[in-house]
Amino acid sequence: MDKKIISVINQKGGVGKTTTVINLAAGLTMKGKKILVIDLDPQGNATTGLGISNTDNSDLTIYSVLSGNRKISEVIQSTKFENLNLITSNVDLSGLEVETAGESRRAFKLKDELTSILNDSRASYDYILIDCPPSLSLLTIMALVASNSLVVPLQTEFFALEGLTQLMKTIERIKSNLNPSLDIRGILLTMYDKRNKLSGEVEQEARNYFKDKVYSTVVPRNVRLSEAPSYGVPVLLYDKICPGSKAYFSFAEEFLSQDNPVESAA
Repeated sequence: MDKKIISVINQKGGVGKTTTVINLAAGLTMKGKKILVIDLDPQGNATTGLGISNTDNSDLTIYSVLSGNRKISEVIQSTKFENLNLITSNVDLSGLEVETAGESRRAFKLKDELTSILNDSRASYDYILIDCPPSLSLLTIMALVASNSLVVPLQTEFFALEGLTQLMKTIERIKSNLNPSLDIRGILLTMYDKRNKLSGEVEQEARNYFKDKVYSTVVPRNVRLSEAPSYGVPVLLYDKICPGSKAYFSFAEEFLSQDNPVESAA
């Protein structure tokens, strides 16, 4: 089970990345897994979505690690959810690219730090989920270099697939230069509206093109999904029976079955 570092990535904003990270993490902990979420987005939405402030002036953030002021083990925080830890982010992170411009190994900084966690038997996480910023910036490159695989949320709307081609090119470049074993674990269709013909067309197009890389779970448009973060809880806890919760719970099961194919067939 060495495939445990997974980035949730799409350079387009507003496609459900953070929602996916938070609710996948919650779903996996409900299945008895121990999860670390790393908020790598300067907006800090995964941080607030898991009930922690992203405005306090603490230096216990991912920025402190990537700028070399803290070890990663010092900045891991507990959340109010069992088995779910978090490394927070805040707006400081947006200055990282300029500040580290002269460092030759900067793309490997996150990978180097995560290796130290993975080698520490006390911090035995089943999965480490990275919430990437909505851009193909240095932070995203760091995540791609550090990850074993990627989950790509894809909003079922016009132009959705056009954006993916740019992401694919970036992934190929990272594979050939910095991280040869990187692969796409799966593509998750989000914000699906079954009354809208376009949603169905985008789904068909994605499945034709990416085949079995597209998860069979589809996340619907659901108002509860957008309400939950303002309460600082995953939707799986905010409203267990809404369509968004059911979708993310089913996604967590599908995600797990990728690592234990036998279990899921039983």
